[in-house]
Amino acid sequence: MNLKKILKEIKYELLKGNDDLEIREIQYDSRNVKSGDLFVCIEGYSTDGHKYVSSAVSNGAAAVICSKDIENLTECTVIKTEDTRKVLALASANYYDHPSDKLKVIGITGTNGKTTSTFMMKSILEAQGYKVGLLGTIANYVGDKKIPAHRTTPESLELQKLFAEMVEEGVNYCIMEVSSHSLYLDRVYGVKFCQAIFTNLTRDHLDFHKTFENYYNAKLILFKNTLSSVVNIDDEYGERVYEDSEGKKTSYAIDKVADVKGSNLHMHSRGVEFDITYKNETQHINLNIPGKYNVMNALGSAAACLGEGMSLATVKEGLEAMLCVPGRCEIVTKNYDLGYEVIVDYAHTPDGLENILKTAREFTKGKLISVFGCGGDRDNTKRPIMGKIGTELSDKAVITSDNPRTEDPMSIIKEVVAGVEKDNYIVVENRREAIKKAMEMAKKDDVIVVAGKGHEDYQILKDKTIHFDEREVIAEIIKELNK
Repeated sequence: MNLKKILKEIKYELLKGNDDLEIREIQYDSRNVKSGDLFVCIEGYSTDGHKYVSSAVSNGAAAVICSKDIENLTECTVIKTEDTRKVLALASANYYDHPSDKLKVIGITGTNGKTTSTFMMKSILEAQGYKVGLLGTIANYVGDKKIPAHRTTPESLELQKLFAEMVEEGVNYCIMEVSSHSLYLDRVYGVKFCQAIFTNLTRDHLDFHKTFENYYNAKLILFKNTLSSVVNIDDEYGERVYEDSEGKKTSYAIDKVADVKGSNLHMHSRGVEFDITYKNETQHINLNIPGKYNVMNALGSAAACLGEGMSLATVKEGLEAMLCVPGRCEIVTKNYDLGYEVIVDYAHTPDGLENILKTAREFTKGKLISVFGCGGDRDNTKRPIMGKIGTELSDKAVITSDNPRTEDPMSIIKEVVAGVEKDNYIVVENRREAIKKAMEMAKKDDVIVVAGKGHEDYQILKDKTIHFDEREVIAEIIKELNK
């Protein structure tokens, strides 16, 4: 594609060379550059693309877009702009012929509930007969095609490419998790959302955002770029989002008066039943995932679909058709007669851990046993809070390692233990051994919650990443214990 066409409606200064040339592909990683490519220098969380211009040029870059001065660059066209992240987003949209304009895009943001909500909404939309794409933490889906996901929200270049694949495959709706990082770093810049859902806001990612106010403001960006805002007003920050958002607004809640209202909740070990009311019509829902917070996820998903013109009957059909979400309150012992249950959940924040433990408590007839830890190289202020919550809400707790990354696992565990006020815990650093210890403790009617990793099938250690799928680990331990 011609460079001028790629840069259409983008303000730039041509410092050197010719902007009337053909470009093969756009790249922001110098290692991927080939002859004839356009290299866009973007600043990341830990590095800066401007440092790798010479590498990109050596690999054959025909043009470079920068926001900083670059010396001794004589081999290619050089273009300067104020904000290369926004330029990458706009140039990528131009390159792929603005695919998101040919889709209905629904974005979901919040600390917890994004992944489950995307799967719920996908099920509702499919019940209506639509072909659906999904972008999120577990994987990306183009219709039925599953593509590995490397981050919650892809970088703008990959995002536009995925949009283009969806258009080619005849997808009607794209539902996507929109992380605070992606909003702050302009990965979704220029994308117009037909619906934006706010789930909740609790402590997370302060290593990146530094303050809770920055975190809130990053989330709010989504609601400045949507036709319709769907907001959980049971959440205190949701009330604020509702006031701060623009355009059409739809509220949902259980405890407050709202446009979409959940009521008459009845919890059981394999799910939850509740009533949903919208415009004086009520449907009874039998959801196959337990927990009040999953009712909240269902209400938000329903509200967005209702806003797209679907009926409450279709919402019921779609929600009841969804059996589970990988790693989200997933009972992994359904096919075993152990006398106790083991639940795997992605909960890795104080609020997430509190939610899953309170949910499990509602259907635990015996003792509630938790296995949890905290990840390394992430916000360490939440560690003692997690320690307090995990032990307060469990009868027994096993504190262990969870993606320690470059940190010493025992140092992380000590910070978790610093918040503990009860003596109902043990420390087992090795995560597999910790899970096995919890299963050895379990008696009839007990429930074990293994929190933190959920759908992940790996452990990130200091010097390597190893395969670690907790469903497989638990199945192996069951065999070992039944020998």
